[in-house]
Parts: sequence; C-alpha cells; structure tokens
Amino acid sequence: MPQTRTQKLVFTVMMVIAMVYGMICYNVSLEVGGLSNFVFAAGLPELAFMGPVAFLLDLFVVSPVVGRRAQKLVGPNPKTPFAMVAAISALSVQMMCPLMSLVATLVIKRPAAPDIVSTWIQTTLLNLPMALLWQFFVAGPIVRGAFGALVRPRAVASSSEDR
Repeated sequence: MPQTRTQKLVFTVMMVIAMVYGMICYNVSLEVGGLSNFVFAAGLPELAFMGPVAFLLDLFVVSPVVGRRAQKLVGPNPKTPFAMVAAISALSVQMMCPLMSLVATLVIKRPAAPDIVSTWIQTTLLNLPMALLWQFFVAGPIVRGAFGALVRPRAVASSSEDR
C-alpha cells in the first residue's frame, strides 16, 4: 500500500484508470446491448474526460472521508491488513459510484430536467453492483499487485543502500 504522498498519487491514478475504464466499458456494453471489441475502443475518449473528474473527486472529496470512516470501521489496529483494504475499497465504491453516476448522467446521458434525478438513481443502481465486483475482484487486485511490483524494487534497493 502507498506510504508517501507521491505513492498515494500514483496509486490513485492507477486505480482511477482501472475503475473508470472498466465502468465505462460496462456502461457502453449496456448501451449497445453487449460486450464486443468495439466497446474497448469506444471507452477511451470517455476515459479522457471521466478519468480526471474521478481523480479530482477521489483526491479532494472521497479519500479524506473514506480514510476517516475506514479507521472508525476497522479500528486503530485491524486484525489483518485486508480488513483496512476491504473497508477502503467498499467505502470508496459507496461514495464514488453515486458521484460518478451523477457526472455521467449530467454530461453523457443529458436527460430532460424532470428526469435528472430518476436517471441518476437508475444509473447508480445499475453501476453499484458492478463497481463493487470490479473493485474487489478485478481492478483492486490488479492495481495493488502492479503498484506493489513498482514500489517493491525501490524499497529493496533503498534498504540495501542503507546497509
């Protein structure tokens, strides 16, 4: 897990890309009636807009709240490191999914004014189960593994230099 401010920023960028791109592909698949190779290419332009939005929301709104709530949920000394990872993952999805669904509703779906709230609720309800599954079983493990591989070699090099 990230320890320094720079590591936290790198980890956040990696997680945002994995989560946002996965959820964009999911939503495009829903829109076109199924997953096809077209979906992967169609999601890239949307990632260019939604990625920075998600990064800013996560950095300034979600992460500060999630960190405090996760500490309260698992306590100061969790029995396993996974307890904190699971709490942060679940709470992040709980907050990010409605926020990003609202952005998608307003910017991409653009419903008529009377239907904004109902479209936002429907979008959130369609996205929430997938976002939880994607976070816990795909994006989360892949990003944590890749991040660990990036950080570990430097940590080993640093500790050998200290000797």
